[in-house]
Amino acid sequence: MTRLPFLVYVLALGTFLMITSEFVVAGILPAIAGDLSISLAHTGLLITVFAVGMIVGSPSMTLLTLRLPRRLTLVLALVVFIVGHVVVATGSHFGTLLAARFLTALAAGAFWSVAAVVASDAAGPGLGSRAQGVIGAGGSLGTVLGVPLGAVLAQVLGWRGTFWAIAAAAVVAAVLVARFVPHGRVTHAVSVRGQLAGLRSGRLWLVLAACATTTGGVVAAYSYIAPLLTDRAGVPSTLVPLVLTGFGVGSFVGTVVGGRLGDRHPHVVTVVTPAVSTLLLLGIGAVSGLPWVTSALLVVLGLFGLSANGVLIHLAVRAAGPAATLGSAFTVSSFNLGTAVGTAIAGGTLGALGVAGPALVGAVIVALTVVPTAVLARVALRAGQRPAVGEASADEIDARV
Repeated sequence: MTRLPFLVYVLALGTFLMITSEFVVAGILPAIAGDLSISLAHTGLLITVFAVGMIVGSPSMTLLTLRLPRRLTLVLALVVFIVGHVVVATGSHFGTLLAARFLTALAAGAFWSVAAVVASDAAGPGLGSRAQGVIGAGGSLGTVLGVPLGAVLAQVLGWRGTFWAIAAAAVVAAVLVARFVPHGRVTHAVSVRGQLAGLRSGRLWLVLAACATTTGGVVAAYSYIAPLLTDRAGVPSTLVPLVLTGFGVGSFVGTVVGGRLGDRHPHVVTVVTPAVSTLLLLGIGAVSGLPWVTSALLVVLGLFGLSANGVLIHLAVRAAGPAATLGSAFTVSSFNLGTAVGTAIAGGTLGALGVAGPALVGAVIVALTVVPTAVLARVALRAGQRPAVGEASADEIDARV
């Protein structure tokens, strides 16, 4: 079996740090709130502002750096990422911390968008989905390993030590990126108008819709899974981290396997995974009073829930054509937009439906994913497009959408 270039794993280290940074605050929220003498709800804005920064930053920073070599863009993004963490680690004013988190998110969005394209180019057309699977798996490890490790470091070194550690790891990532990413030069003027014209692809917007709904539904349910496990299923609070770790491990495995399968059967992966995830979420909502069954379904949900994301990113990069980097940027925005909207909707159902509400709402949102992915699969089948082949029939596919 052909191996992926080492560069792909270097970029996965970067996405690991990005996701760790985004969600690590959740694990050290009380420590930050106590140190700054503010409420937990107020402190939670450090997570919200990061999500907003990712939504805004991915496309905007991509447009601003279009004329820069990709290696330079990645290194600059990591430098800003490092500075942002140093400011948080040394800052004492909450407004300063919010600004630093937003700046960090802009850099994270730029890095992830460019890294997805660089990984696809390095892997080649036949291994593009597998490369995206590894990039996505780096993000999954951020929730499985990075966030718990950040919480442990906060107990030993204080919450500021967590941000110092992430900054130090980002320095290592910057050195590796500078060493292994090819030094490509921009040989022609890149037109922003031309890049925006690439967004007219009907396939791209179908993929972006799928990105928003599949992530939005799964994360909406996952965000409120702890009270469901303890209050409804009766799982002891001491075992909740174990169940969540099971979800994270399943997500890591599913992302890698989904990427491998996606190179040969991309549309099978993008249709089957949301269909299965919908059934699993309905099952979680229906049997939430049974602790072991609910826990098992949650672990299996991790295996399927986000496993198509790498394939969706690869499809977006292909659909955007010459605007591949911008297409990748919009997938990052779509993932975060889906997360923000889905979580808000799920939270609003707690009063009416109880702790099982988010799982049921998540099932409805994820089910919507089947619509755009089924359309993409049908059009590709009619066009006679082979999954692993390049863009020979891309224009024909867009014409049919």
